[in-house]
Amino acid sequence: MLSETSSSPGAGVTLNNWQTPEQLAWSFQHIADILPTAVISRAAAPTAPFESAPAPVDELPLVTVDGRFLTVREVMDWTYTDGWLVEHDGRLLAEHYPSGMAPGTRHLLMSVSKSLVSLVAGSLWGAGLLHPDAPVTAYVPQLAYSGYAGATVRQLLDMRTGVRFSEEYTDPDAEVRQLEEAIGWKAWTHPGPRSMYEFLLGLQKVREHGGLFEYRSAETDVLGWICEAAGGARMPQLMSRLLWSRIGAEEDANIGVDSTGTGMFDGGISASLRDMARVGRVVLGDGVSMTGARVTPAEWIHDTLTGAPDSRQVFADSPTDTRMPGGMYRNQFWIPREGSDVVLALGIHGQMIYVNRPARVVAVKLSSWPVPQDAWMLLSTITAFDTIAAAVQEGRL
Repeated sequence: MLSETSSSPGAGVTLNNWQTPEQLAWSFQHIADILPTAVISRAAAPTAPFESAPAPVDELPLVTVDGRFLTVREVMDWTYTDGWLVEHDGRLLAEHYPSGMAPGTRHLLMSVSKSLVSLVAGSLWGAGLLHPDAPVTAYVPQLAYSGYAGATVRQLLDMRTGVRFSEEYTDPDAEVRQLEEAIGWKAWTHPGPRSMYEFLLGLQKVREHGGLFEYRSAETDVLGWICEAAGGARMPQLMSRLLWSRIGAEEDANIGVDSTGTGMFDGGISASLRDMARVGRVVLGDGVSMTGARVTPAEWIHDTLTGAPDSRQVFADSPTDTRMPGGMYRNQFWIPREGSDVVLALGIHGQMIYVNRPARVVAVKLSSWPVPQDAWMLLSTITAFDTIAAAVQEGRL
């Protein structure tokens, strides 16, 4: 772990600057050299291979949301891409590493981690160990003394509690940044908790649970705590057993941990590009991985796609700037528009798993945007992957 002033060999990275634009491309690929991590083991499971089948996807033309005429390659070139791939029924149509990343490199997933935790939760639900309608205190009694008292697991999954938590990444005093200090991802500038669970117990309720969708990373951290309690193991071991050993992974993943060994569930997992495509195949396969192993019940995936009767309305009325008219958030995944043809796992600074179910296409992009959020880069990436999926579905690739 880096101290506040120590540097990583050859990179000049410190605890204070690893998330700055100048360092992101390096630090996102070297989290284990910067911060304490725990291994999420692929165990001794066989790897699920991809067939190499390059297709001319790079030069496919598209029109961006602001009317620019670009190619898929230009979108990738303009959006700080570290690695991207497109897969169709086990065939790798494209796989590129434009910024020095390699196939086996683990890259920080940021909030794509949330969707991985969802698949663990779905597996526990399938085993009868986790019940979405149960109160959170049924699994973690300590939460009775926090703002999460009275909330349900379902409200965590869909980010609909009434807890105060600001996700303003550019505000150094926002709770999302205070959380990073509590777990040791930033130098301390605020008094207060020095561990994940201590921080979560201090959050306060400001409105009734079960209202509008509001994107808050703390919801996933409480969900991860509940998964550990329900599954009887820490998340690295739990995710290894229920997810990573079942997808045919090539590489171990890792997760950032705090001083007590608790994981950064909402955004601390690092994994390789190809293994993220294997995760996408679980969603495409109704809960079954490329190896044929069941990760989560098909009903979990179907529920993610259909949502609750009011999911789209509470998303439309949300104070969160989603830029996804007609979309919704369900089970820690994004459905970006009307219908359920596309499912997304998203993380700040440009991390994405894209699953197009009608086209049977999975695409992944790992990036180092210099800013946490950028609507043009996000929407242009979705358009690029939509363009490729359409070409596949129409038989042009």
